[in-house]
Amino acid sequence: MPLNYGVFSAFALGTVGWILCTISMGIVEWRVWHVDNTTIISSGIAWVGIWKVCFISYLHVSPGYEEQFCHKFSGYDSSIPHEIYAAQGLLLIAMFMGLLGLTATIFALRNVYMGITDKTLITRFFLVGGFFYVFASLCILIPVSWNFYSVTHNQSIAFPPSYYMPSSPAVQEAGAAIPIGIVAVILLLLSGTFSLSYLPRSKS
Repeated sequence: MPLNYGVFSAFALGTVGWILCTISMGIVEWRVWHVDNTTIISSGIAWVGIWKVCFISYLHVSPGYEEQFCHKFSGYDSSIPHEIYAAQGLLLIAMFMGLLGLTATIFALRNVYMGITDKTLITRFFLVGGFFYVFASLCILIPVSWNFYSVTHNQSIAFPPSYYMPSSPAVQEAGAAIPIGIVAVILLLLSGTFSLSYLPRSKS
């Protein structure tokens, strides 16, 4: 059964989008805080992620050396804003949904490659894969948009003293995780669109 390029595009875009989703979830650069007090945060820059906060410190380190200090968010801390915990859950769901979408698409492509003529079965695999791709993209879009809103409005976070972080930065900007997440949303939406619009070709 011949395939159109949209099917291969759906798989390729879905794969790249899923990889970008996992990258965005794993890196700490969601928010970049610029702080005035460099006593502990020596570089004046701190990174606020969805799993932890990190900054460079020269405190209690030998001259000429630097150390990256990170503090992981533990369980549920009321001082941590809701958009961070929402991002944790939604991105985990997105990663799982994207993986299911890839699995469904692989099964559909395998059936076509093996010459299986059951068009209904193949179409269902593509439709299921497309649904998972679109759902995954929405799960990424929500935390990315929410955190970007918080950055643009320079919202503060009342960190506990153990974090060694100020409650608000002098300036903050979006880190690399947000644009990576936006690209992942676009690619997964395109992949879902191609999968949902799949129509088997009739033999000539």
